[in-house]
Amino acid sequence: MRGLGLLAVAATLATGCSSDDAAGSPGPPPTSAETQTADNRTDYVNLGDSFSAGTGVQPLVEDSPILCLRSSKNFAHIVAAEEDLSLTDVSCGGAETADFRNAQHEGVPPQLDALTADADIVTVMIGGNDKGTYGRTIELCSRAADTNPLGSPCTDRYGRSLIEPVATDIYPAIRQALRDVKAKAPDAKVLLVGYPWLMPPTVGCYPEMKLAVGDAPMIRELQTSLNEYGRRAAEDEGVRFVDMLPVSVGHDACAGPQRWIEPMTAQGPARVHPNERGQAAIAEQVRKALAN
Repeated sequence: MRGLGLLAVAATLATGCSSDDAAGSPGPPPTSAETQTADNRTDYVNLGDSFSAGTGVQPLVEDSPILCLRSSKNFAHIVAAEEDLSLTDVSCGGAETADFRNAQHEGVPPQLDALTADADIVTVMIGGNDKGTYGRTIELCSRAADTNPLGSPCTDRYGRSLIEPVATDIYPAIRQALRDVKAKAPDAKVLLVGYPWLMPPTVGCYPEMKLAVGDAPMIRELQTSLNEYGRRAAEDEGVRFVDMLPVSVGHDACAGPQRWIEPMTAQGPARVHPNERGQAAIAEQVRKALAN
């Protein structure tokens, strides 16, 4: 996801960063501070990577860091509008857990800097970029598919080496990120949002998803592992986990008009990211979690 998003920044610049017409609604977009403020409203902070930022969904938040590709229609903006919350959105395309504590780009502060003790709600969607989990897997398997699109060349060559870092490296990193969030916002309701399905369980849709037919199960296992260890991290740290896997069945990148994930044939940063329907679906699950 980190690589897929950053490589498409030039395309996004060429098509423009923000448009009221594209938003489909009147009125000015959020300010450069990306904070909607009002007295007596619940303070909501959104952290995370490109899936959280809504990378690929236009229009972008006006004056937001271009490298973050932060959409004004990501799930956090939808939830904030529907629940009348005061939103601070610092999600950023390509973010890793380390970017919670360190500046990701020049002019893009550590995401934890946005948190204060006044925060009431915090959503976190992170981990998919750690160790290049999603982006590296998609890249390696896409290259391997050229050699044998009907076989399982990526599984045969890389096997579990793409999955094992989830347990050994990503799981503890997510736990630490959640600890850091709770330390800065001790009274907030914290939600860790899981990732929706990218691929169907057994057979892909080459060439829309340029992945060999036989590699679909391995990629599915990787997604299962990332979400399962995310759930464990949330439980370990006393955080609510928003599971996107059950509701996203049948809405992967191979689902045609029903997809919530754009295929690899999509243009620019939308590739292998939730589309507008996907962001709305995540928003719905977050709202349900907040209501319970």
